[in-house]
Amino acid sequence: MIELIKKTNIDFMGKKYYAFILSGIIFLIGIVAIVQIARGRANLGIDFTGGTAVQIKFEKPFLLNDVRKSLEEGGLKDFDLQDMPVEKKILIRVKKEEKTLGSSSEKIVSILSQRYSDQKIFVESTTEIGPKVGKRLRKDALWAILAAAIGLLIYIAWRFQFRFGIGATIATLHDVFAVLAFFFILNREINLVIVSALLAIAGYSLTDTVVVFDRIRENLKIRYRDPVNVVINQSINEVLSRTIITSLTTLFTAFALFIFGGEVIHDFALAIIIGIMVGTYSSIFISSPIVLLWGGKRPFAKK
Repeated sequence: MIELIKKTNIDFMGKKYYAFILSGIIFLIGIVAIVQIARGRANLGIDFTGGTAVQIKFEKPFLLNDVRKSLEEGGLKDFDLQDMPVEKKILIRVKKEEKTLGSSSEKIVSILSQRYSDQKIFVESTTEIGPKVGKRLRKDALWAILAAAIGLLIYIAWRFQFRFGIGATIATLHDVFAVLAFFFILNREINLVIVSALLAIAGYSLTDTVVVFDRIRENLKIRYRDPVNVVINQSINEVLSRTIITSLTTLFTAFALFIFGGEVIHDFALAIIIGIMVGTYSSIFISSPIVLLWGGKRPFAKK
Protein backbone atom coordinates (compact mmCIF):
# COMPACT_ATOMS: atom_id res chain seq x y z
CA MET A 1 0.00 0.00 0.00
CA ILE A 2 1.19 3.53 -0.78
CA GLU A 3 2.54 5.34 2.29
CA LEU A 4 1.98 9.09 2.30
CA ILE A 5 4.16 9.57 5.37
CA LYS A 6 6.62 7.06 6.81
CA LYS A 7 7.83 6.16 10.29
CA THR A 8 6.04 8.85 12.25
CA ASN A 9 6.45 8.96 16.02
CA ILE A 10 3.82 11.42 17.16
CA ASP A 11 2.78 11.41 20.82
CA PHE A 12 -0.99 11.41 20.28
CA MET A 13 -1.76 10.25 23.82
CA GLY A 14 0.25 13.14 25.25
CA LYS A 15 -2.15 15.57 23.58
CA LYS A 16 -5.33 13.85 24.69
CA TYR A 17 -6.35 16.47 27.27
CA TYR A 18 -6.11 19.30 24.73
CA ALA A 19 -8.30 17.21 22.43
CA PHE A 20 -10.76 16.54 25.27
CA ILE A 21 -11.14 20.30 25.92
CA LEU A 22 -11.79 21.01 22.25
CA SER A 23 -14.17 18.08 21.90
CA GLY A 24 -15.93 19.02 25.15
CA ILE A 25 -16.80 22.41 23.66
CA ILE A 26 -18.03 20.71 20.48
CA PHE A 27 -20.12 18.29 22.56
CA LEU A 28 -21.73 21.13 24.51
CA ILE A 29 -22.69 23.01 21.34
CA GLY A 30 -23.96 19.76 19.84
CA ILE A 31 -26.14 19.08 22.89
CA VAL A 32 -27.57 22.60 22.65
CA ALA A 33 -28.33 21.93 18.98
CA ILE A 34 -30.04 18.62 19.82
CA VAL A 35 -32.19 20.31 22.48
CA GLN A 36 -33.15 23.11 20.12
CA ILE A 37 -33.99 20.61 17.38
CA ALA A 38 -36.18 18.63 19.80
CA ARG A 39 -37.94 21.88 20.77
CA GLY A 40 -38.33 22.89 17.13
CA ARG A 41 -36.27 26.07 17.66
CA ALA A 42 -33.43 25.33 15.21
CA ASN A 43 -33.53 26.09 11.49
CA LEU A 44 -35.47 22.97 10.53
CA GLY A 45 -36.63 21.95 7.08
CA ILE A 46 -40.27 21.36 6.21
CA ASP A 47 -39.64 17.65 6.88
CA PHE A 48 -39.58 18.53 10.58
CA THR A 49 -41.71 21.68 10.81
CA GLY A 50 -44.38 20.96 8.25
CA GLY A 51 -44.90 23.00 5.09
CA THR A 52 -45.13 22.80 1.33
CA ALA A 53 -42.60 21.83 -1.34
CA VAL A 54 -43.37 22.57 -4.99
CA GLN A 55 -41.12 21.59 -7.90
CA ILE A 56 -41.71 23.62 -11.05
CA LYS A 57 -40.25 23.22 -14.53
CA PHE A 58 -39.88 26.28 -16.76
CA GLU A 59 -40.00 26.29 -20.53
CA LYS A 60 -37.13 28.77 -20.79
CA PRO A 61 -34.08 29.58 -18.62
CA PHE A 62 -34.83 31.73 -15.58
CA LEU A 63 -32.93 33.74 -12.97
CA LEU A 64 -33.08 32.52 -9.37
CA ASN A 65 -33.11 36.04 -7.94
CA ASP A 66 -35.95 36.96 -10.27
CA VAL A 67 -38.06 34.06 -8.96
CA ARG A 68 -37.23 35.01 -5.37
CA LYS A 69 -38.17 38.64 -5.93
CA SER A 70 -41.45 37.66 -7.60
CA LEU A 71 -42.47 35.39 -4.72
CA GLU A 72 -41.58 38.04 -2.11
CA GLU A 73 -43.55 40.69 -3.97
CA GLY A 74 -46.44 38.22 -4.17
CA GLY A 75 -46.54 38.05 -0.37
CA LEU A 76 -44.84 34.66 0.15
CA LYS A 77 -42.71 34.47 3.30
CA ASP A 78 -40.25 32.07 4.92
CA PHE A 79 -39.38 30.04 1.82
CA ASP A 80 -36.24 28.44 0.36
CA LEU A 81 -35.28 27.97 -3.27
CA GLN A 82 -33.17 25.27 -4.89
CA ASP A 83 -32.60 25.69 -8.61
CA MET A 84 -31.64 23.05 -11.14
CA PRO A 85 -30.56 25.31 -14.04
CA VAL A 86 -29.61 22.52 -16.43
CA GLU A 87 -33.11 21.07 -16.24
CA LYS A 88 -34.80 24.51 -15.94
CA LYS A 89 -36.40 23.42 -12.67
CA ILE A 90 -36.77 24.99 -9.29
CA LEU A 91 -37.79 23.55 -5.92
CA ILE A 92 -39.68 25.96 -3.68
CA ARG A 93 -40.12 25.03 -0.03
CA VAL A 94 -42.42 27.04 2.22
CA LYS A 95 -42.30 26.41 5.94
CA LYS A 96 -45.53 26.05 7.89
CA GLU A 97 -48.10 28.79 7.78
CA GLU A 98 -50.89 27.68 10.09
CA LYS A 99 -53.77 29.09 8.06
CA THR A 100 -52.44 28.78 4.55
CA LEU A 101 -50.69 25.41 4.43
CA GLY A 102 -53.11 23.94 1.92
CA SER A 103 -53.12 26.96 -0.39
CA SER A 104 -49.36 27.63 -0.55
CA SER A 105 -48.84 25.61 -3.72
CA GLU A 106 -51.71 27.37 -5.47
CA LYS A 107 -50.33 30.73 -4.42
CA ILE A 108 -46.85 29.89 -5.76
CA VAL A 109 -48.21 28.72 -9.12
CA SER A 110 -50.41 31.80 -9.40
CA ILE A 111 -47.53 34.21 -8.70
CA LEU A 112 -45.13 32.54 -11.12
CA SER A 113 -47.77 32.15 -13.85
CA GLN A 114 -48.38 35.90 -13.76
CA ARG A 115 -44.68 36.76 -13.67
CA TYR A 116 -43.69 34.35 -16.45
CA SER A 117 -46.74 34.77 -18.66
CA ASP A 118 -44.54 34.58 -21.77
CA GLN A 119 -43.81 30.90 -21.20
CA LYS A 120 -45.42 27.76 -19.85
CA ILE A 121 -44.58 26.48 -16.37
CA PHE A 122 -45.29 22.93 -15.23
CA VAL A 123 -45.88 21.78 -11.66
CA GLU A 124 -43.97 18.49 -11.49
CA SER A 125 -44.64 17.67 -7.85
CA THR A 126 -46.28 19.08 -4.76
CA THR A 127 -45.63 17.84 -1.25
CA GLU A 128 -47.43 19.09 1.84
CA ILE A 129 -46.44 18.03 5.34
CA GLY A 130 -48.58 19.01 8.32
CA PRO A 131 -47.01 20.22 11.60
CA LYS A 132 -47.97 16.99 13.42
CA VAL A 133 -46.28 14.81 10.81
CA GLY A 134 -43.22 17.08 10.94
CA LYS A 135 -43.04 16.70 14.72
CA ARG A 136 -43.31 12.93 14.38
CA LEU A 137 -40.52 12.86 11.78
CA ARG A 138 -38.34 14.97 14.09
CA LYS A 139 -38.74 12.46 16.92
CA ASP A 140 -38.16 9.51 14.59
CA ALA A 141 -34.93 11.09 13.32
CA LEU A 142 -33.59 11.53 16.86
CA TRP A 143 -34.54 7.92 17.69
CA ALA A 144 -32.76 6.74 14.52
CA ILE A 145 -29.52 8.43 15.61
CA LEU A 146 -29.86 7.02 19.14
CA ALA A 147 -30.54 3.51 17.82
CA ALA A 148 -27.48 3.74 15.55
CA ALA A 149 -25.31 4.74 18.52
CA ILE A 150 -26.56 1.79 20.61
CA GLY A 151 -25.98 -0.57 17.68
CA LEU A 152 -22.39 0.67 17.37
CA LEU A 153 -21.81 0.16 21.10
CA ILE A 154 -23.06 -3.44 20.95
CA TYR A 155 -21.07 -4.29 17.81
CA ILE A 156 -17.74 -2.89 19.04
CA ALA A 157 -18.23 -4.35 22.53
CA TRP A 158 -18.84 -7.76 20.92
CA ARG A 159 -15.91 -7.51 18.49
CA PHE A 160 -13.39 -6.05 20.96
CA GLN A 161 -14.23 -5.24 24.57
CA PHE A 162 -16.76 -3.04 26.32
CA ARG A 163 -14.22 -0.23 26.83
CA PHE A 164 -13.57 -0.18 23.08
CA GLY A 165 -17.31 0.02 22.50
CA ILE A 166 -17.53 3.02 24.81
CA GLY A 167 -14.63 4.73 23.01
CA ALA A 168 -16.09 4.09 19.54
CA THR A 169 -19.61 5.17 20.57
CA ILE A 170 -18.43 8.43 22.17
CA ALA A 171 -16.25 9.18 19.13
CA THR A 172 -19.18 8.54 16.77
CA LEU A 173 -21.55 10.71 18.82
CA HIS A 174 -18.82 13.36 18.89
CA ASP A 175 -18.77 13.39 15.07
CA VAL A 176 -22.56 13.60 14.80
CA PHE A 177 -22.69 16.40 17.40
CA ALA A 178 -19.89 18.28 15.63
CA VAL A 179 -21.80 18.34 12.32
CA LEU A 180 -25.01 19.38 14.08
CA ALA A 181 -23.11 22.10 15.97
CA PHE A 182 -21.69 23.42 12.70
CA PHE A 183 -25.10 23.56 11.02
CA PHE A 184 -26.70 25.04 14.14
CA ILE A 185 -24.11 27.83 14.54
CA LEU A 186 -24.31 28.78 10.85
CA ASN A 187 -28.12 28.54 10.98
CA ARG A 188 -28.16 26.14 8.06
CA GLU A 189 -31.25 24.07 7.49
CA ILE A 190 -31.45 20.69 9.22
CA ASN A 191 -33.70 18.19 7.43
CA LEU A 192 -33.98 14.49 6.63
CA VAL A 193 -31.15 14.79 4.09
CA ILE A 194 -28.84 15.96 6.86
CA VAL A 195 -30.02 13.09 9.08
CA SER A 196 -29.10 10.62 6.33
CA ALA A 197 -25.68 12.33 6.09
CA LEU A 198 -25.24 11.95 9.87
CA LEU A 199 -25.92 8.21 9.67
CA ALA A 200 -23.43 7.90 6.79
CA ILE A 201 -20.86 9.80 8.86
CA ALA A 202 -21.45 7.44 11.79
CA GLY A 203 -20.67 4.48 9.54
CA TYR A 204 -17.54 6.11 8.13
CA SER A 205 -16.29 7.12 11.58
CA LEU A 206 -16.80 3.59 12.89
CA THR A 207 -14.83 2.06 10.01
CA ASP A 208 -11.90 4.37 10.67
CA THR A 209 -12.02 3.65 14.40
CA VAL A 210 -12.15 -0.13 13.88
CA VAL A 211 -8.92 0.01 11.82
CA VAL A 212 -7.13 1.79 14.66
CA PHE A 213 -8.60 -0.57 17.27
CA ASP A 214 -7.54 -3.64 15.27
CA ARG A 215 -3.93 -2.47 15.22
CA ILE A 216 -4.04 -1.61 18.95
CA ARG A 217 -5.36 -5.09 19.75
CA GLU A 218 -2.66 -6.80 17.68
CA ASN A 219 0.14 -4.78 19.24
CA LEU A 220 -1.17 -5.19 22.81
CA LYS A 221 -0.97 -8.96 22.40
CA ILE A 222 2.58 -8.84 21.01
CA ARG A 223 4.13 -6.04 23.08
CA TYR A 224 2.73 -7.05 26.46
CA ARG A 225 5.73 -5.63 28.37
CA ASP A 226 5.37 -2.09 27.02
CA PRO A 227 3.13 0.54 28.65
CA VAL A 228 -0.34 0.72 27.12
CA ASN A 229 -0.02 4.38 26.10
CA VAL A 230 3.20 3.60 24.19
CA VAL A 231 1.52 0.70 22.36
CA ILE A 232 -1.51 2.83 21.46
CA ASN A 233 0.74 5.64 20.20
CA GLN A 234 2.72 3.22 18.05
CA SER A 235 -0.46 1.62 16.70
CA ILE A 236 -1.92 4.98 15.65
CA ASN A 237 1.37 5.97 14.00
CA GLU A 238 1.46 2.67 12.10
CA VAL A 239 -1.98 3.23 10.53
CA LEU A 240 -1.63 7.02 10.22
CA SER A 241 -0.66 6.93 6.55
CA ARG A 242 -3.60 4.64 5.71
CA THR A 243 -5.96 6.87 7.70
CA ILE A 244 -4.83 10.04 5.89
CA ILE A 245 -4.99 8.46 2.41
CA THR A 246 -8.46 7.03 3.05
CA SER A 247 -9.72 10.34 4.43
CA LEU A 248 -8.26 12.38 1.57
CA THR A 249 -9.68 10.17 -1.18
CA THR A 250 -13.12 10.22 0.44
CA LEU A 251 -12.79 13.95 1.00
CA PHE A 252 -11.98 14.58 -2.68
CA THR A 253 -15.17 12.75 -3.67
CA ALA A 254 -17.24 14.76 -1.21
CA PHE A 255 -15.68 18.02 -2.49
CA ALA A 256 -16.58 17.03 -6.06
CA LEU A 257 -20.19 16.50 -4.96
CA PHE A 258 -20.13 19.81 -3.12
CA ILE A 259 -18.84 21.78 -6.12
CA PHE A 260 -20.49 19.99 -9.04
CA GLY A 261 -23.42 18.17 -7.43
CA GLY A 262 -25.82 21.09 -7.55
CA GLU A 263 -27.90 22.82 -4.95
CA VAL A 264 -30.01 19.78 -4.09
CA ILE A 265 -27.16 17.82 -2.46
CA HIS A 266 -25.06 20.84 -1.48
CA ASP A 267 -25.75 20.59 2.26
CA PHE A 268 -25.48 16.79 2.20
CA ALA A 269 -22.00 17.04 0.69
CA LEU A 270 -21.05 19.77 3.17
CA ALA A 271 -22.13 17.57 6.10
CA ILE A 272 -20.09 14.65 4.70
CA ILE A 273 -17.00 16.88 4.31
CA ILE A 274 -17.22 18.04 7.92
CA GLY A 275 -17.96 14.50 9.09
CA ILE A 276 -14.89 13.04 7.33
CA MET A 277 -12.55 15.63 8.86
CA VAL A 278 -14.04 15.31 12.35
CA GLY A 279 -14.21 11.52 12.07
CA THR A 280 -10.52 11.28 11.22
CA TYR A 281 -9.70 13.49 14.19
CA SER A 282 -11.92 11.57 16.63
CA SER A 283 -10.59 8.11 15.68
CA ILE A 284 -7.15 9.29 16.80
CA PHE A 285 -7.77 11.80 19.57
CA ILE A 286 -11.06 10.63 21.11
CA SER A 287 -11.71 6.89 20.81
CA SER A 288 -8.19 5.63 21.56
CA PRO A 289 -7.54 7.91 24.60
CA ILE A 290 -10.89 6.81 26.09
CA VAL A 291 -9.78 3.18 25.79
CA LEU A 292 -6.55 4.14 27.55
CA LEU A 293 -8.30 5.96 30.39
CA TRP A 294 -11.17 3.50 30.84
CA GLY A 295 -10.21 1.25 33.78
CA GLY A 296 -6.81 0.18 35.08
CA LYS A 297 -6.50 -3.28 33.58
CA ARG A 298 -4.52 -3.88 30.43
CA PRO A 299 -6.86 -4.61 27.51
CA PHE A 300 -6.63 -8.21 26.25
CA ALA A 301 -4.21 -9.05 29.08
CA LYS A 302 -5.72 -12.51 29.55
CA LYS A 303 -5.79 -13.40 25.85
